[in-house]
Amino acid sequence: MTVFKVLVQDKAPKKLGAFLLKNGFSKRAVNNAKNAGGLLLVNHKRRYTNYLLHTGDEVIFVPGKEKDNPWLVPSQKPVDIIKETDNYLVVNKPAGILSIPSRYDDNAVVNQVLGYFAQKNERGVKPHVVTRLDRDTSGLVIIGKNAIAHARFSQIPKTDFVKKYHAIVHGNFTQNELAGIIDQPIGRKGTAIVRCIDPEGKRAKTAYQVIAQRPGASLVELRLFTGRTHQIRLHMQYIGHPLFGDPFYGIEDDFSRQALSCFYLEFPDPFNPAKKVQIAIADASDMTKLWHSFKKC
Repeated sequence: MTVFKVLVQDKAPKKLGAFLLKNGFSKRAVNNAKNAGGLLLVNHKRRYTNYLLHTGDEVIFVPGKEKDNPWLVPSQKPVDIIKETDNYLVVNKPAGILSIPSRYDDNAVVNQVLGYFAQKNERGVKPHVVTRLDRDTSGLVIIGKNAIAHARFSQIPKTDFVKKYHAIVHGNFTQNELAGIIDQPIGRKGTAIVRCIDPEGKRAKTAYQVIAQRPGASLVELRLFTGRTHQIRLHMQYIGHPLFGDPFYGIEDDFSRQALSCFYLEFPDPFNPAKKVQIAIADASDMTKLWHSFKKC
């Protein structure tokens, strides 16, 4: 179990509970520490959340036991771990599996990570999905090892969290279309999972840059500034360049899934904000094979 230590640097006195919330410990995590076998210590003495802190105090937070989920079962399938720290993992998710299990499918990234923890005999560790991808999108996913990691990641400003994708799309771009911003709101299309451009929908912003072009196909790098469902897929359709293999927003082709991969993440480490984490991976082999199937110009 990870034990968290934080030095009080605030000049103005602050209550322990407020200090913990300010430093990325959620209300649920604080309640768990109080009521589920954890500890709240100040200078190695047990204190309540109304205890008044002063500059130089050392706060020690021992998380309580998280509730077990009887429906969450470990998977023995291997997981491709790109980076691991005491508090989070970065995983390369293949296309074809969910990030989070559903009641119909329990072979998700979370199940695989749970199996990985079991193999390491870390049975008290609970996976918390920080970033997720659609079933048929491949690439980088962040999994917290505890509720504190999840809460701290959620406090990172969106402007400091960079998430980039590669997509292979239909058609070619003109010289004055090789880079741009798509800022179009997205809403639901009835009650279905399909989304649409909707003036009354939520704001969605995507930046794109064309990396290479071959007759009838383009390789595009994209950055999300918002995280709407199917955002990249819908935005690329909106500008007339749907993804290969997209069953909802594409045109008929022979690729078996949407040609989309999250290849790059950049963020300040939530447990050491002065440290910038940058992770890049190669695209999945099926996307590479698809790209090489097009003749060079």
